[in-house]
Order: sequence, then structure tokens, then C-alpha cells
Amino acid sequence: MPLPWRHLTSMIVRLNGSSLLVDCGEGTQIALRKKGWSFKPIDVICFTHFHGDHIGGLPGLLLTMGNAERTEPLTMIGPPGLARVVNSLRVIAPELPFEIRYIEIEEPEQEFQLNGYRLRAFKVNHRVTCYGYSLMLDRIGRFDVERAKSAGIPLKLWNPLQKGNTMTDPDTGKVYTPDMVLGAERKGLKVTYVTDTRPTASIRNNAKDSDLFICEGMYGELDKYANAREHRHMMIQEAAQIAKEADVKEMWLTHYSPSLVHPEEFLKEAKQIYPNTVLGKDGLSTELDFEDE
Repeated sequence: MPLPWRHLTSMIVRLNGSSLLVDCGEGTQIALRKKGWSFKPIDVICFTHFHGDHIGGLPGLLLTMGNAERTEPLTMIGPPGLARVVNSLRVIAPELPFEIRYIEIEEPEQEFQLNGYRLRAFKVNHRVTCYGYSLMLDRIGRFDVERAKSAGIPLKLWNPLQKGNTMTDPDTGKVYTPDMVLGAERKGLKVTYVTDTRPTASIRNNAKDSDLFICEGMYGELDKYANAREHRHMMIQEAAQIAKEADVKEMWLTHYSPSLVHPEEFLKEAKQIYPNTVLGKDGLSTELDFEDE
């Protein structure tokens, strides 16, 4: 539940003028306003599952987006039943000036191509059907000018080939493919978001080598372990172990129990397992860049 000093958990990723929101609990649009970020670029909303603290703020957000005269379609991705759940919530937000496009996840793991990035949904272990998400921004190899010249590729085709397109020379009919001018694929960027689950192999496998791993740390007190197992949540120590095994660059803990008033008390213990552990807090953000070569 939200506390006076702590909002519910959600994440927004901003890339090239578009924004992807994961989960929309009560107060999400307030948190966005505090951050000073606009609702308008949000073109994809993903849901981990359909408990109220992860979707209860959606009607208000939709109304705000509608009142801002948004007309562009909005894509929603989530577990089976997504359209039914959202349409039920829309009883209090019935008239919107934009289309909602629903994508219901059908497989234990499923990948989508959206707005220049890849989004992979993977099933985790909660009391209801629940998914984690990895967002991946791939990076093609470096353009090799000398190879392009030696292959006699016309200059006008260089740019589209560099963007990964196969091109045909209209003058000669010759076909040129990107692998003729591009080096090996370079390291891209990867963000993985997981909440409301017990530890699973699917989390370790999908979080592997993430630049940022955002993970539930519901409890820190060891006497809450039985509670975590019963309600299928994760201990801070378990999250740190997954981060270590997945070899991520950095982990942010989030989704604390309302009983966990001082998560900082468990940071030292988490860092002993995985040193690059950060305590998530309202408004925490970072900018990820490609590695320099």
C-alpha cells in the first residue's frame, strides 16, 4: 500500500521521444508529475499482473491523457484477460479520444518489437499470473567504409545499409546486404523489471547481463521468510542472490512491504551478497548509454 512518504511501484523508460510505463498503481500520475515528466509520450503500458497496487491508478491516468487531447493509439501489454480487466476499469473512464490496442501475452516467454527496441515478457511465480519484462536496445556493428568501397557499393546506399536494410542498386540490379558493410554486433542496453514473485530460473535467465535490474525486495527480516513464501514475494537477500547469479551491472530494490519502514537497515547485508545494490526510492532515475569503444 502507498505510504505518506512512499508511492507504489512502477517504472517508466524513455527512449527517442517515446515512453514505456510498467504498472500503474494508485498515485502513479502524481509520481510522474513530481518528476516533471509528460504523459503525452507514453505509447506503451505493460502490466506485470492485475492486483490493485499495480493497475488501480490506470483510469485516472487515462482520463488525464484524454483531457490532454491525445489522439495517438495507446498499446497495452499484459497477462491473459488484459482487455477484460481494463474495460472493467474503464467504466469510470468510458470516453477516450484515442484507441487502446491490447496485446495479451500467450506464452511463458514472448517477445515484441516496439518503437526501436525489443521487449521480452517472461512468466514469474506469484499468486496470480504475473510477468517480468526485459527491455533491450540492440546495437548493430560499426559501418566499415573500406569494405563498402572495395565492394563497389554506391554511396547513396551506405546510409540505409548502415541502418540494417537490404538494398538493391536501381542502376545495376545488384543486391547488397548489411553484413557486407557492418562489423560484429556491438553490446546494446538491457533493463529488466521484476516484482511480485518468488525467485525463479526465468528471472535469472532473462536478467542475465542486464545493465539495470529492478527487483522486488518485499522483506528484509529473516522471520518474514515464511510470509514471503506463502504470499509468493521475494526477500531482499534473495533478490541480491539473483542479481549476483545473473551478473547484472546494478540492481535497484523496490516494492517494499509497508511493514518495511527502513529498508536501509538491510542494505549492508544485500551488498555482501551483491555489491552493486541500490535502494529504490521515489523518483530514482538514471541515464543509460552505450559503452564507448
